[in-house]
Amino acid sequence: MCTRRLEGRATPAWGQRGLTLVELIVAMVIIAVAVGGVLLAINQGAFASADPLVRKQALAIAESLLEEVESMPFTYCDPDDADAATATSAIVGAGGCRTTVEAMGPEAGEGRGNAGSPFDNVNDYNNYQTPAAGITDIFGAPVAGLAAYQASVRVADAGAPFNAGEALRIVVTVSGPANTTVTLTGLRARYAPNP
Repeated sequence: MCTRRLEGRATPAWGQRGLTLVELIVAMVIIAVAVGGVLLAINQGAFASADPLVRKQALAIAESLLEEVESMPFTYCDPDDADAATATSAIVGAGGCRTTVEAMGPEAGEGRGNAGSPFDNVNDYNNYQTPAAGITDIFGAPVAGLAAYQASVRVADAGAPFNAGEALRIVVTVSGPANTTVTLTGLRARYAPNP
């Protein structure tokens, strides 16, 4: 066999420099699979990074609405009743309300965002739904950028371990883009006046 010396090494006379077609195709397949995997990971990372923003916004809306509801009075009587601050039971008469016992749900004409007659008690928020236009501020004006979000509030007796009528469970549910749903639950206890 005939050999020649190339840079201090013995190589076959017909010498090979470069890649064969098979080696080139295998290399291209390996590189394509690797690049495809990297692009898939980047795509999933970019897709997932938008979701936390939507979830955080829904959580902020739910926290804000829950805080708004919990900050309202929780009295036996409608807060407009003259004996609302001193009533010790949900009756009309001695020890109770002068004219109006607070009922679950808003009184006629009351509404969130109704400047003339806003919600004035925790119970008023029961079955509240945001308008079709999306999230509004407490005065009823739509909040820019939140039209894709909807919120609902449910208020009910908290049950055990509390005595009936002494605590309320408030459930705020906010839904947003990409089927995002956030639910927060809070308790509002009646702390004054107590029977």
